[in-house]
Amino acid sequence: MERALSVTVDFGKREAWTAEERAQELAELARSAGAKVIEEIIVHRREPSPACFIGSGKAEELAKVCADSSINAVIFNNDLTGTQQKNLEEIIMAKTIDRTQLILDIFAQRAHSNEGKIQVELAQLMYLLPRLSGKGIHLSRLGGGIGTRGPGEQKLEVDRRRIRSRITRLKDGLDDLRQRRAMMRKKRQRFSMLTVALIGYTNVGKSTLLNALTDARVMVQDKLFSTLDPTVRRFLLPNKQKALFIDTVGFLNDLPHHLVEAFKATLEEVVNADLLLHLVDVSHPKAVEQSEAVYRVLKEIDAGGKPVLTVLNKADMVRDEARIARMEKLFDTGIVVSALKREGFARLIENVEAHVNVLLTTARLAIPASDAKTLSFIYEHGLVTKMEYRGEKAYIEAVLPIRIKEAIEGGLKR
Repeated sequence: MERALSVTVDFGKREAWTAEERAQELAELARSAGAKVIEEIIVHRREPSPACFIGSGKAEELAKVCADSSINAVIFNNDLTGTQQKNLEEIIMAKTIDRTQLILDIFAQRAHSNEGKIQVELAQLMYLLPRLSGKGIHLSRLGGGIGTRGPGEQKLEVDRRRIRSRITRLKDGLDDLRQRRAMMRKKRQRFSMLTVALIGYTNVGKSTLLNALTDARVMVQDKLFSTLDPTVRRFLLPNKQKALFIDTVGFLNDLPHHLVEAFKATLEEVVNADLLLHLVDVSHPKAVEQSEAVYRVLKEIDAGGKPVLTVLNKADMVRDEARIARMEKLFDTGIVVSALKREGFARLIENVEAHVNVLLTTARLAIPASDAKTLSFIYEHGLVTKMEYRGEKAYIEAVLPIRIKEAIEGGLKR
């Protein structure tokens, strides 16, 4: 386990998160990455130094702290340029890691699916490319990439070209996966699968809720970004409608834009969901600010207009009943639950069903009596309230998702 020093730089701007709160979250990120934070330092500056970000004098102070405490990694709560990292490492004599690098390291540990691994590698290479000249990094250190060395080319240019080539291949691979996911989504829609995506700040209990509702057996850890790859599980609502609950990657305050871009293939599940369950950790002191961070990401991925049901989770960790009441008032559609204790689920499912009912309609259809496939499909995916045979037709009245009714009617016209 690496011994780390966390550094949060405060430039004196008025922000929703104080420097101390950002430092606390950085320590949680470091722990999730497998590092042990030995010391935390907050540096106050008016503006960043182009050469060393925090200035050479403060960097020399950090060098002494690292030497005295046997610290081998310094983690910054800001993004650094390649030149700044190089200069800091020369002064501090320890590895420097910025915030994006730290998040990418966590993502790399959590990615298990082929899609997740591609997205992580793409984000890593997009992060690395503009930093090649500053750090003097060679692609051979990463163990990947393709390309040929032209006569007279410098190693740095070769590395740049090989990284760009690899980025192109990864993007092509993601496009293929995106098309495959779109086909799966169409199949779900064809089989009346209404989708409910679980979203929220990282570590608010999305996986715990999915496990409790569907017995999904998703790994749950008290760490940030414990789930990266989306998990899909079927759920039968009381109105007999089948829904798919989808666990998605957690969001974060000031999530770097290029990370959102790299993970859009995964976040498409959010964009295309029928309903979003927005989990809020009601026990967290920054619950409101975390919620605002989630909505910023939703806007960035063009999902800001989706229907949202707010779920106030971790109520079992709140001892102050007045806080629960305040949070319920603040989130006027908030449903208080404890995913860990499996409390509040009845009201949650009732509200999910109410949202889903908007997507349902009563269909009156005349199906050829010989069309057993369509008849079976209606019984399996709808709620049949009336049926009778007249001659060669079966007259059915059933509650069906609107898109399924339209698809069946379209098939009957052909």
